[in-house]
Amino acid sequence: MLDNEPQSETLLDVNNIEVIYNHVILVLKGVSLQVPKGGITALLGGNGAGKTTTLKAISNLLHSERGEVTKGSIHYRGSPVADLNPSLLVKQGVIQVMEGRHCFEHLTVEENLLTGSFTRSASRSEINDDLELVYNYFPRLKERRKSQAGYTSGGEQQMCAIGRALMSRPETILLDEPSMGLAPQLVEEIFGIVKDLNEKEGVSFLLAEQNTNIALRFAHYGYILENGRVVMDGPAQQLRENPDVKEFYLGMSDEGRKSFRDVRSYRRRKRWLS
Repeated sequence: MLDNEPQSETLLDVNNIEVIYNHVILVLKGVSLQVPKGGITALLGGNGAGKTTTLKAISNLLHSERGEVTKGSIHYRGSPVADLNPSLLVKQGVIQVMEGRHCFEHLTVEENLLTGSFTRSASRSEINDDLELVYNYFPRLKERRKSQAGYTSGGEQQMCAIGRALMSRPETILLDEPSMGLAPQLVEEIFGIVKDLNEKEGVSFLLAEQNTNIALRFAHYGYILENGRVVMDGPAQQLRENPDVKEFYLGMSDEGRKSFRDVRSYRRRKRWLS
């Protein structure tokens, strides 16, 4: 597992974006981040920090929730994505796996996977090859391929959602809260597959995750969000060793586990920005 940020071209460049909901609610305040080709980049923070909003801003899914990017820019491979329909962005190689898995419950597992290939003009043999690739990474899905997705476990649904994304042959996957609601053993399995997809298939990841501990074990680089702002970023190993990250996100400090609410904001911010 690599701990250093890969030295390669930047695929995704988010520059100083601001997001407002319903024309009045400011959610993101000057967020900037980059996702390099071949990297796993973690977007970290507690519930409500702005992680999901950041992913939806990139994938152009904000409009359905009355949200919009009002400042800043988002580029993929040097081209702006603001005016792209989400389906066109998928064709360019960027796809989001939504928080909460969102499988088509009435379809079988295999039918769910096949919907991921609808954005491509591919032959049946190519699609079959892609199915086998997905089943190679997720053998449990092959066992359950004829089962109705709504009756599978949470872990199987998460695998199905990632597998469906793979069927579009993405270059970059925006993965939202992959550990949510899953047992620790399943979380390890999911992140291990993410690592394999990154290293063996060359898929780049931007993953939003509350479980900072596991995210920083598998990511190359991380950004920490708080109240819609990036308050810290750096190579994953440096973040793991940072005393503030240990204290506030990993629950490790000389004085025992602490909550962010136990420490005054100005004190944290002074230490982070110094």
